Amino acid sequence: MAVVAVGVFIAAYVLIATERVPKTVVALTGAAMVVAFGVLSSEDVFYSHETGIDWDVIFLLLGMMIIVGVLRRTGVFEYVAIWAAKRAKGSPLKVMVLLVLITALASAFLDNVTTVLLIAPVTLLVCERLDVSPVPFLIAEVFASNIGGAATLIGDPPNIIIASRSGLSFNDFLIHMTPIAGLGIIVLVAMLPLLFRGSFTVDPARTAEVMALDEREAIKDRRLLIICGIVLALVFAGFIGHAVLHVEPSVVALIGAGLLVLLSRSRPAEFMPSVEWETLLFFAGLFIMVGALVQTGVIGRLADAAARATGGDPLTATMLILFVSALLSGIVDNIPYTAAMSPIVAQLSHGIEDPSQANALWWALAIGADFGGNLTAIGASANVVVIGIAARSATPISFWEFTRKGAVVTAVTVLLAAPYLWLRYFVLGH
Repeated sequence: MAVVAVGVFIAAYVLIATERVPKTVVALTGAAMVVAFGVLSSEDVFYSHETGIDWDVIFLLLGMMIIVGVLRRTGVFEYVAIWAAKRAKGSPLKVMVLLVLITALASAFLDNVTTVLLIAPVTLLVCERLDVSPVPFLIAEVFASNIGGAATLIGDPPNIIIASRSGLSFNDFLIHMTPIAGLGIIVLVAMLPLLFRGSFTVDPARTAEVMALDEREAIKDRRLLIICGIVLALVFAGFIGHAVLHVEPSVVALIGAGLLVLLSRSRPAEFMPSVEWETLLFFAGLFIMVGALVQTGVIGRLADAAARATGGDPLTATMLILFVSALLSGIVDNIPYTAAMSPIVAQLSHGIEDPSQANALWWALAIGADFGGNLTAIGASANVVVIGIAARSATPISFWEFTRKGAVVTAVTVLLAAPYLWLRYFVLGH
């Protein structure tokens, strides 16, 4: 059974990495195979916390997708993008910096795939008006979404998986991940002129066109915007207070989604297209395949091997997890990597007496997976989404064009994270 579980998982990984078959099809086929071969039963798949589908992750994403589906109708994202372009006086570099900052901030409070889906079309509009190539802007926004998304529990799918497996709260992510994500964004902004030099020449006449845009026209429904603002504030309050309220973030998101749909009187046809069913099904299939590895003891043996490789030293384990996670998350999608690695980190952390150092392993996994998502064009879901948008707009982004710049950003941000982890959890001890 272990051979079957490992074989199916490796085959799925290869197919996901090469993108020869849609990743949702791969995940569901792999899940079906481990069940068909008897590695997992229906009870293991649907009811077990250790080996089954993590419903908290699925429904947290579903709730947030519905909320964003209603929010999209207000036009607030278009408003913010046009406002930023005008505040930048039409300067392409200043436009890029502002869009990067907006993307990073939005990615911390929405999942990064949703953020780039909303920001990318507006970026194409602004670049068209300025008559500059949108490719550097789109790539920079992807980098910002992956770094900014690291700041909170809901910002990046790997964080959701880690929170579910580790028991870390929304507040824990704010306290421990926001500082390094903020530092990463500052460094990214400083790197932009060098990364994309030669991309900021613009015709003054085009600048005048951008300055003529009226951002207020982008707001389509002011009443709905107010309702969305109130509900989102309540949802984030629920996330922050979840430890006191004893209500899981997934439940908070679902309640928020239901309340927003009710108050906005939205019809299913208006918000359901924003639900990324392929992503949710991909997660479900992935959890089942990882559950098969847990059920057959493969994860346990890998954890034991990792503990022996680090000699039981927490600092060595933390640094190993950070750098290996950054590398492997870039080679394959960081979602399946995190799903496979979480049980291993859970076992490693149980053997560490100091709670702060035990949690450092989880933060190393989160930083490595989130920042490592920038390494290649297939490192994170947001990358794939933006490359698809660029291709449809006749401004394609090649794999190597993305990866050449992504490798630099990943190297710099991960090297920045190493001393952060060392100082915070092993020198200062908190």
